Amino acid sequence: MMKSIGYYNGRIEPLEQLMIPALDRAVYFGDGCYEAVYLINGVLFGLEEHLDRFYNSCRLLKLPFHLDRQALKAELQKVIEAVEPDFAGMLYWQASRGTDYRNHAFPPPEVKPNLLMFARPAALDPIHPKPLKLISLEDTRFLHCNIKTINLLPSVMANQEAHARGCDEAVLHRGSRVTEGSHSNILILQNGTLRTPPADELILPGITRKHLLALAGEHGIPTSEQPFSMVELMNADEILVTSSGALCSPVCEVDGIPVGGKDPDTLAVLQKAYADKFLRETKQI
Repeated sequence: MMKSIGYYNGRIEPLEQLMIPALDRAVYFGDGCYEAVYLINGVLFGLEEHLDRFYNSCRLLKLPFHLDRQALKAELQKVIEAVEPDFAGMLYWQASRGTDYRNHAFPPPEVKPNLLMFARPAALDPIHPKPLKLISLEDTRFLHCNIKTINLLPSVMANQEAHARGCDEAVLHRGSRVTEGSHSNILILQNGTLRTPPADELILPGITRKHLLALAGEHGIPTSEQPFSMVELMNADEILVTSSGALCSPVCEVDGIPVGGKDPDTLAVLQKAYADKFLRETKQI
């Protein structure tokens, strides 16, 4: 058993030793899509929703991924069985368009996609121990944010700017409209309603976002999937950051200005509901 493992087209070895071909189209074009799922007690949390999004990303990229759902699950299971029994962390997988000489046109049909996976330990507290600090940045990414593509350089630059300024995340906006974070979704609570930008081409349809909207409905909390502005964000009762690696985290500051903290009761309901879902489905309660 290994703590961190790597997988490439069926080959499994320690992650630090994993090598991939230089001509994998992920290397020079970022030509592929990915998912990252939290693994604990041998359970991949929210796996079915992640698979739905993965195959949709393949479809939107016209990437002819060759494994069906059950076959991909079988490969994921090989990685699960290779880690230590008490493993808790992220299992990442990506499909690229294959290995071929650099050419902007898609490779010929006989070139099959490559499947890369790795698992590495990472702690996840279902209720984040402290509120997050954000910065705001103009969203300069492309108009395919709904595809979980591995072309992530703009997101990397935005997140690095946040860390350089002593913050946890960047909230991105196009003009006045809030889109999402550099690697998360942004939601707000306003007058008892959970609000999120619509799942259009400007945001990734986050799995945690989807779960939280459903949980809000189950607990009688109204929801809205309509655009909202930076002014509305700054004046919201609560600002929430959601992702597979952080679940539901409140925000206390944006650009050095204190925010949120005005509806702790509704926030607590959502956080507890999500924590219960996570612990129950990962066999921790």
